[in-house]
Parts: sequence; C-alpha cells; structure tokens
Amino acid sequence: MSNEAQQILSGIKVIELAAWTFVPTAGAVLADWGADVIKIEHPETGDPQRGLINSGMVTGAGGVNHFIEQPNRGKRSAAIDVSHPDGLELLLKMVETADVFITNLLPESRERLGVDVDAIRARNPKIIYARGHGYGSKGDETNRGGFDLAAYWSRGGLGEAYTATAPDSYPPVQKPAFGDVVAGFAIASGIVGALFKRERTGEPSLVDVSLLNMAMWQLAPDIVGAGVTGQNVPKFDLAESPNPAVGIFPTSDGRHVTFVLLQADRFWAEFCTRIGREDLIDDERYKDQRVRFANRKDCVAEIRAAFKEHDLAYWKEKFADFDGVWDVVQSALDIHSDPAALANGYLPRLTDNNGNEFAVVDSPVQFDEKPNASRPAPDHGQHTDEILQELGYDWEQIIAHKTSGAIL
Repeated sequence: MSNEAQQILSGIKVIELAAWTFVPTAGAVLADWGADVIKIEHPETGDPQRGLINSGMVTGAGGVNHFIEQPNRGKRSAAIDVSHPDGLELLLKMVETADVFITNLLPESRERLGVDVDAIRARNPKIIYARGHGYGSKGDETNRGGFDLAAYWSRGGLGEAYTATAPDSYPPVQKPAFGDVVAGFAIASGIVGALFKRERTGEPSLVDVSLLNMAMWQLAPDIVGAGVTGQNVPKFDLAESPNPAVGIFPTSDGRHVTFVLLQADRFWAEFCTRIGREDLIDDERYKDQRVRFANRKDCVAEIRAAFKEHDLAYWKEKFADFDGVWDVVQSALDIHSDPAALANGYLPRLTDNNGNEFAVVDSPVQFDEKPNASRPAPDHGQHTDEILQELGYDWEQIIAHKTSGAIL
C-alpha cells in the first residue's frame, strides 16, 4: 500500500552523493515532494548505513532496513564508482540535466574526486549545489567530519542543556539521528528557497547547512539569553519547577502525564479539583503563582502524590475535556497507534521490493492536507541501468562500464 506522490517538485531532478542520514534526509524530503532524486552509491559498499542492520549493530526485523528506509524512501539508486574516470563522467553526465546536486563529502574529498562546486558548475552553470557539514563551510574545521552526537548534540550545546543538575551527572546521549533529521530537513527547505530564487532571477545558489548551526538554532533562546546575561540560563529540576503546574507527573502504572499551564492561576482551581485536591485551591502556600513559586518543591510533591493515586487511563478520562494544555508521555511504539498521527497520515505505510509492509514517518510539511511519502527506499544500485539508458547509453556501453568496474 502506498500513497500518491506529491507533485510540488515534479520535474525537478536531484543528484545525491551522500551517505548516512543527515544529507540523505534532505533527498528523502525532496522525493516526498515529487522530485526525481538519484542516489549515487559505490558499486561494492553502497551507503555504509545499509550495513548497520546487516552487521547486527542495530536491531532489524522482517528484512526491513529501517535505517535505510526513513532517509532514502522515494529515491532511485545508481551504483557508480565516482573515483573511476568513467564513473565520474557518468555522474557529470547526469549533472548536465539536473537541477540540484547535494553532498556530504568533505571539501578535500570533493576536490579529489572532481565533484566540488566549480567542477559541477562547469558542466551545469545553473545547478543548485547543496552541502551538509559538521562545522560549517568556513574556518579551520571545514575538513573535520561530524556525526550529530558530536557536532550537533555535544558541540552545539544541547547535551549540556539537558544534563541534570546533580553532581557528576553525564550529559544524556541523544537518540539515533536526532540532529540529522532536522538538519536534513533544513537542507531541503534551503534547496526549495534556492529553486524559487532561480525561478525568479535565473541565478543558482550554494546552499549550506551544518549540524552545529542546527543545534544552535534549536537552542537559540538559551544561547541568546546567555549572551545577554553573561551566564547560562538556570536549570531547574522537575521537583522544583518554578511553575509547579508545568511539569511531568507519574501515574500509578508507571506512565507519565505532562501539564503546561503557563497561565497557572487561570486553571489552578479546576486543576486541583480534577486531581482530587480541592484543599490546595485556597491553601495559603499555593493559592497563586507567587506563593507557589516560593513553595514550589512542596507544591510539586503534592501534585505528584495525587497523580500517583491512579493509572493513566483514569487521568486521560479525568482530563479529557480540560481546557489547559496537557498530554501523555508516549513511546515510539505508542505513536504507531496515536489517533492524531494516523488521522493526519503522519505514518504512511510503504511496501518494499520484498513485499514487506511498514510505516515511515512523513516529512513534517503537508501540502493540500495530503501525506507525502509514497515509495520505499531503493535497493543498492536498483536503477543503475535504467538511469544510464535515460542518459542515452545503449546496452553495449552499459555492459562495458560494468566490466570496467565503473558501475554495478
């Protein structure tokens, strides 16, 4: 089962020379929006991320390589050795009719292989060239590789921001590809802006996104505040939330609910009534935000104790029609049955070449209220022959390239 592909970028051809998740995510988003995205992979190794599940490094099931499917759905794969002179020529031939070239190769590699911006633009002066970096396109670290746990989570301040205040606390480790997927979406958004500019002016753009800058953007309130005040924004343990009506509270069955009552005085009486603690409404220690702040530790303890009296199902029913903002803390598995996610098509189901059906997470912009993702990720080199035929190569030439090792 699949969805009809979006046509927002119909007719746009993208050449992707990239691996792992960060930059390939950009290609997946562009494919979601209707672009023809051709993923260039080495004939022998392919995208190294294909090997994570095959090697047992991460858990797989049912023959579905989810680490490949999420950032590569909707693309075509051409297995070409760009380091081979014939392979490079095939790539440059593709570039001649493409609109966008995207890569995560480091500058030294781009120059050595002959795929830097000057080389690509020599074959297509109007092409949009997009680069994903760890640390940016300028300065002394341009040739430094960066995965998101390092360049994004650690260097960008997020790890420290989420470190507990207890002595000897370690920064928490982000989930896999946590920064990659948002930074990849930023590349896709930048490319669309560049396409718009080229449509208006005829001028192509060079698009750059770094994992470091992406983290800084997400932590912008803290970073700007730190610059203004000369100190880091204070951290508060949940047990001492400045606003006790903003927090995460445990239920009797080991689940949690989150409340974000920023206008706490407006909701305080009803909130206390629904948790069965009407006695807190006019308690001199808790009756308004000023005194709740002064007595926040005790107030949070009272609220936590109330929530631990009942299970999650009870609290979902109790607050079903509550006007204040609240929600359930869900797991990744929970989201597969989330009514809002299902109603909005946020988990489109795809079927791969082996007949496996599974859900991917849709890219987070919908057009005309329609889901985006429509086709699974390609097998390694699945479309090599097809793409070369589109370029005008006949079977004799294709076989010659296979024999030389330029293609799979």
